[in-house]
Amino acid sequence: MDHLRYSGLLFEAQRAAFIDIVSKDALVREALERARALDLPDWLVVSGVLYNTVWNHLTGKPSGYGIKDVDLFYFDETDLSYEAEDTVIRRAARHFEGLALPVEVRNQARVHLWYPQKFGRPCPRYTSASESISYFASKTHAVGVRHDADGQLELVAPFGLDDLFSFRITPNRVMDNRRTHETKGGRARENWPEITVVAW
Repeated sequence: MDHLRYSGLLFEAQRAAFIDIVSKDALVREALERARALDLPDWLVVSGVLYNTVWNHLTGKPSGYGIKDVDLFYFDETDLSYEAEDTVIRRAARHFEGLALPVEVRNQARVHLWYPQKFGRPCPRYTSASESISYFASKTHAVGVRHDADGQLELVAPFGLDDLFSFRITPNRVMDNRRTHETKGGRARENWPEITVVAW
């Protein structure tokens, strides 16, 4: 199996391959359909459930292999309280009941409020769900998908898709996230030994 068959292609070809792979995966498809029905403002399914699904497809592994949860971002500046986000999290927990993986829901408008306490350094105040993924520790992981108004899958990939299709985890040095980059890279290599982790 040629797991690198999409590596080095033009972005449009890679985008088409990415959308085709994730939309045919039953787990991702159900997560996206349920996320759309939840109807959160500026929502985006992001990260591991997407890129791990692509790697599973390209290496012949089963759907869901190595994936611990579904990350669902949304952006709502109307109420930045913990209580407002917690209400959404509890509503989502009921909404996603029965899905094969747990769903972690986070309001990206609030990240700057809790990030310094959790990680010991500041983080910018994001202006959208899409902007927040451009601050991920590894460029490879910065992918998000949602349904547009017509029900078509819309891809957000600020750094493109070549790292993902090249099985290469590349650092994103916009913030000091070296430890996260190395930890996630090491964990990914345990599941997909084809991966190369680029040093910070």
